[in-house]
Amino acid sequence: MGLTLIEGGHVATVDTAGTEHATGYVAIEGARIVVVGAGTAPEKLRERATTRYDASGCLVTPGLINTHHHLYQWLTRGWAQDSILFDWLVALYPTWARIDERSTADGAAGAMAVLARSGCTTVGDHHYIFPRGTGDIVGAIAHEAGELGLRLHATRGSMDLGESDGGLPPDFAVETTAAALQASADAVAAHHDPSPDAMVQVAIAPCSPFSVTADLLRESAVLARDLSVRLHTHGAETVEEEAYCRKRFGATPTEYLEGLGWLGDDVWMAHCVHLDDAAIARFAATGTGVAHCPSSNARLAAGIAPVRAMVNAGVPVGLGVDGAASNEHGRLGGEIRQAALASRLRDGATAMSVRDALRLGTMGGARVLGRADHLGSLEAGKLADVVVWEVSGVEHTGIADPVAALGLGSLPPVKLSLVQGQPVVADGALTRGDERAIARRVARAARELAEG
Repeated sequence: MGLTLIEGGHVATVDTAGTEHATGYVAIEGARIVVVGAGTAPEKLRERATTRYDASGCLVTPGLINTHHHLYQWLTRGWAQDSILFDWLVALYPTWARIDERSTADGAAGAMAVLARSGCTTVGDHHYIFPRGTGDIVGAIAHEAGELGLRLHATRGSMDLGESDGGLPPDFAVETTAAALQASADAVAAHHDPSPDAMVQVAIAPCSPFSVTADLLRESAVLARDLSVRLHTHGAETVEEEAYCRKRFGATPTEYLEGLGWLGDDVWMAHCVHLDDAAIARFAATGTGVAHCPSSNARLAAGIAPVRAMVNAGVPVGLGVDGAASNEHGRLGGEIRQAALASRLRDGATAMSVRDALRLGTMGGARVLGRADHLGSLEAGKLADVVVWEVSGVEHTGIADPVAALGLGSLPPVKLSLVQGQPVVADGALTRGDERAIARRVARAARELAEG
């Protein structure tokens, strides 16, 4: 088992102390980091190294962790461009209800290729539409992640509240409660790896309060805890969702979900744009996590999430791209900048520093996904998910602070991205995927889906 050495770059470890080395090195053996240090690597390490990467002129960070996505939506980008969430969903549900294992795999390949090239090493996906007889969709997504070498947190989502019963989705797009629960258990049995260095983990993820019955939410929470897996859903995303919950349930989204067993340190929710102080306090007290998706929130005019208040209260907060049909650029690295800027718009110039935003995209995401002991920072003993960003080119040279080059400048090229110590991106290109072939797959699948 050879030793890999990354040296000469500005190393931002994102450890608890926020340690940085203006010039430093990261040594990796197998799948784990063995040493992180300042200056030049000791000669004994350099002699042992079988692979060495020169990170001069680069920023070295932990791999970015995407806590919320809908990979299949890569096939429907650019639709319903000027709609709020509910109208956007209504416009897209009929098309999404035609997806199958093959089209989902094609969309997932395209979305994850772009994620990888933007510094993402762990992909969180929320898939919740499963037309009858369309194959093993979760397995197809896991296969594509494996082909690219990315770490995957898949979820087996579901919807069982159709339009005729007061939900938002059309009846043809939903499952029965029993079928959704059985399929969720089957997906965990087939694909979940509970080990610390797992490349694929599976969570259970009913979609949202306006597309899922109380029975499915309640029973999913019981099932997930019986199986020792995590829970995920959308929550408090829009004012329309708030109005829906108050009218139908006589409660805010947070109050409603808490009553069904949906707050806890094994739960994370997407968006949480409209959390009041009481809801933030409940999230903090229970350890419930949040996937903050600033670009998607802006695209759908959902609002600006109170991230500063959440972080100050101790809520675990990570970053998410969200569905590529509501965030067409699909790059996780860009969400660091978006998070910083959106928080400043809401709460002032000091609300979110670039280092705070980088922490959301790394250690924050690791906390949200329950992987903080093994991911999210550059420290000895942690998994070797590492990104080297080129910040010496014309777009970034002269920016005084390399972390600001990432967090305020244009997204730097990824010179190197490692997952489990293995390269998945080198010099801005995938090492384990044919980008042109993936593009052809996406083009064909998007065309076929649009044509029906």
